[in-house]
Amino acid sequence: MVNPWLAMEAGADPVERTRTVRRAHAAFLADPTVAPPVRQVVADSWRRSADARAAYDGAAPIELDESALRTYREGHPLARAMPVFRELLGSFAQDGAHLLAVCDPQGRLLWVEGHRGVRRNAERMNFVVGARWDERHAGTNAPGTALAADHAVQIFAAEHYNRQVQRWTCAAAPLHDPRTGRLLGAVDITGGDHLASPHSLALVQATARAAEAHLASGAPESGVFLTALGRDEALLVVDGERLRLGRRHSEILVLLARHPEGLTGDQLSLLLYGEREMRPVTLRAELSRLRQLVGALLHSRPYRLSRPVETDLGTVEEQLAAVDPRSALGAYPGPLLPLSEAPGVRRLRDALADRMRCALLAAGDPELLREWSRTPWGEDDLEIFEALVGALPERSPARAAPRATADRLRAAYGLTGGKGPAPAAVRVATSAQPRPL
Repeated sequence: MVNPWLAMEAGADPVERTRTVRRAHAAFLADPTVAPPVRQVVADSWRRSADARAAYDGAAPIELDESALRTYREGHPLARAMPVFRELLGSFAQDGAHLLAVCDPQGRLLWVEGHRGVRRNAERMNFVVGARWDERHAGTNAPGTALAADHAVQIFAAEHYNRQVQRWTCAAAPLHDPRTGRLLGAVDITGGDHLASPHSLALVQATARAAEAHLASGAPESGVFLTALGRDEALLVVDGERLRLGRRHSEILVLLARHPEGLTGDQLSLLLYGEREMRPVTLRAELSRLRQLVGALLHSRPYRLSRPVETDLGTVEEQLAAVDPRSALGAYPGPLLPLSEAPGVRRLRDALADRMRCALLAAGDPELLREWSRTPWGEDDLEIFEALVGALPERSPARAAPRATADRLRAAYGLTGGKGPAPAAVRVATSAQPRPL
């Protein structure tokens, strides 16, 4: 069976593959359909890039200046793994005319090292530290797609969504916190077409595993952690073992983690299904299947979790309670289970998003406001854009873009006249509405 994450099968002609994929790419830009031989993982990424209105012929934006980058890197968990990256990939990058790159979960490049000549060429497309290479801002590329798919992947030449990047080939693997399973970023190697081989993908995968093992050496091994922000299927980590949950099981565990005292069947059913009439056997069947996955972690009469469970939702709430909006925003990859329609989950999701927005508006920090405004859940947030305009110096040229967006949003929401606060209905409509991630 062909590995779908590899760019080319053995014996494939790279020149012919480049030619056919480039034709498919041009056709996709004219009509959003994807034809073979484009891989499914690439086709999915092209669609996400197009939906996000990523540039298909331009440079990635630079979001972190030298001062912000230095401070951010020093405190980032992956700083501890840099010796591993340099040992396993550093000499390979330097000797083979490649680049070693490490990014955070938002796709911002924190380290870019390797062959000097290759680095100079990469600078032309802003493949530099501080630049943002997630799919939303740079289109299909190995680190961005590895983050989006949460899987190691190779991207070859014309498979890149942005035409400026189509002369490059890259392979990247995501990295996770060994205790919580939280996505920390990705490690990438970038270079020429010769990287389109099983060896390069295997190398970055092995490097990612080695880095996670290195991080685990200083982390406690026991405990239960549930990650559910910014993802439709929660990740449960029990004593270092990871388990990806289905959507209904994700909702159940989020709700039980929120109610350590336990819930009766009727209470849990109301939080999951609302006022809809559901037969009790439906919930019992879901819980039976969940118990087969998590074993003794799930108890009944009432339904509850047998061990304390830390959640990323709780982490963000603690940072907000400590009036630390910067840390809270850094720990907030997106809305809670974005596609969930369970009433109990929706209330938790909306409450957290509202607290995040209120904290950012109260802090008035233009950097944090700008970061929220660049997310899918913040790009239509009128209050945030107006606060960003007000937080920037009067004569700053950086005010022009957020002011234009605020004016466009006010017109779209039917608001006229002065720049007073948006009515409550508009604030609700623009407050971090969940979208598929």
